[in-house]
Amino acid sequence: MTTTGFTDPRPLYTRATEQAAALIKTVRPEQLAAPTPCTEFDVRGLLSHVVGGTRRIAVVGEGGDGLAVEPVAEGVADDGWAAAYDEVRVRALKAWASDERMTSRVRVPWGEVPGHAALSGYVMEIVTHTWDLAEAVGHPHELDPELAEFALANAQRVLPDSRPRDARTPFDDRREAPEGADAYGRLAAWLGREPLSRA
Repeated sequence: MTTTGFTDPRPLYTRATEQAAALIKTVRPEQLAAPTPCTEFDVRGLLSHVVGGTRRIAVVGEGGDGLAVEPVAEGVADDGWAAAYDEVRVRALKAWASDERMTSRVRVPWGEVPGHAALSGYVMEIVTHTWDLAEAVGHPHELDPELAEFALANAQRVLPDSRPRDARTPFDDRREAPEGADAYGRLAAWLGREPLSRA
């Protein structure tokens, strides 16, 4: 998985999308209005963002202008989110399949970077949003800890404490992870999230 000078994120992105797809399949229509740790979204809004954001990722991988793609999905039926996500994730995996895409520069919301760095960022995003969704729907599946460890390492690299977070940063200020937190708990805390209260 390690290529010249960087870890190839494609296998991890594939696994992360498979994990997200399996979780999305468990979401019931009556859960769509539930809150998530990503405070700007309820479950429906989060699914819209995941599907729309993955469409943006696919366009970037295809060499198009991903910044012209709004990271939202409109018109998806309450029972259509799993199919909508499967469609765009397969497109994204195909778009990022070539070795050339790993080293060519692409434009993403946080700048112009090599493809491997962009896709690593998207691993962080989908893994984080998968945890958000799992929190919202009660953790029906165990989540892959290796994906969270990779996402956390990336988050610590691109969002170190020395970098201020402002209105352009899509994550809140870092929180302290609870003692004994697993990789997902540490990732969530680094990105400013808190678990939902089950009281």
